[in-house]
Amino acid sequence: MKQLLLLLFFYFGMLHTSTSQTDLNTDSINFEQQRERVNNLLEKRSRRFGDFDNSLRQKTGVFGIFKRKKDMQRSIDILREIVLTDNTILLETKKLLYIKGNESDRNENLAATYDKQLSGYMHTVMKLQTENEKLRNQIRNIEERQRNSHIIILLLTIILLALCVAFYLRLQQHKRQNLTQE
Repeated sequence: MKQLLLLLFFYFGMLHTSTSQTDLNTDSINFEQQRERVNNLLEKRSRRFGDFDNSLRQKTGVFGIFKRKKDMQRSIDILREIVLTDNTILLETKKLLYIKGNESDRNENLAATYDKQLSGYMHTVMKLQTENEKLRNQIRNIEERQRNSHIIILLLTIILLALCVAFYLRLQQHKRQNLTQE
């Protein structure tokens, strides 16, 4: 009975663990995907910054000495793309931190839940052990009473047999005396 209860507790605990593990895997996948997005954006920003540096060095004006308005506009456009990418990086990083924060909160909640479950299991096991000990004591007491009853019955049977034998012997002796007197 005790083993059956323990198996049931662990079975339901494992069901809860497997669903929680699925949630953790999903969060981990989301975190990794978000981290990959941020890394790709950082790489894109780095490339665009290299393009911006090159565009600043480019001079297509007279004899390659002066910058033209078109060169300046290209540099401004690249810089604008870098700023937009930076804004996107900040938003995606915020999402990444949110996912990480949720994952930490969920892990703390899971740890607290598992701790409560473990405490409950331990309490149940202790309760079952106490109940088991009470039942063993009851069985011991019943067996002791039965043993005492058997001893009393055996003694009474021996006394009764002894009385019967004594009575029989007396009867036989009385018959012999009657036969010898006649």
